[in-house]
Amino acid sequence: MGSKASGTGGAGGSGKTGASGRRVGRRAVLLGGGVAVLGTAALARDELARAWWRLPGMEKKRVEGELDHRAAEWTSASRANWRRADRPDDYRIDRVVIHVVQGSYATALKVFKDPGHGAAAHYVVRKDGHVAQMIRELDVAFHAGSRDMNERSIGIEHEGFVDRPQDFTAAMYAGSARLTADICARYGIPVDREHIIGHVEVEGTDHTDPGPHWDWDRYLKLVREASKTRV
Repeated sequence: MGSKASGTGGAGGSGKTGASGRRVGRRAVLLGGGVAVLGTAALARDELARAWWRLPGMEKKRVEGELDHRAAEWTSASRANWRRADRPDDYRIDRVVIHVVQGSYATALKVFKDPGHGAAAHYVVRKDGHVAQMIRELDVAFHAGSRDMNERSIGIEHEGFVDRPQDFTAAMYAGSARLTADICARYGIPVDREHIIGHVEVEGTDHTDPGPHWDWDRYLKLVREASKTRV
């Protein structure tokens, strides 16, 4: 499946534990002295700054089933396949990642609702252009196989197979383009190939979607056109 990914990972090692929970090696403490300690403190401050909204009374109000894209239908992914956040206040959103399911729309919804799957995208687009939203944009979906990219991006899954160009219908392109135009407008994301990317372009991924038959020129043209007609 195009979106199957491990969303986050930790780091091991030996030595003392800093304020952020990161490990500080004994050699670094002995030789690096204050530099190592100050560096760890800076990391701790950064992580605390991103977590301010977790304090009582600070988290944004949430409504179950609320949509970020008005044209979408809400159907929730398993809580195991995403991480609660408060984007863009804690993490800047500056990428849209395009995926292909390697299966049907129904298959995507089924596996993203499975807590054992370990991955899910924010949106799924059907061949007829219908859009399902499964995760709020303010939350981090485990879709890209990279913690950094997960935290900074919104993932859009598309029904079909990478080796079947006929699966990428005009209706799918149009519905997905309207969605991406909406996302780009909300977060000030430029409509270009640096900021709207394929899963295959995520550093470290072993996925190939959306594949060679995804028409990027056509898609970006549609996104730009949709951007002009947003209401």
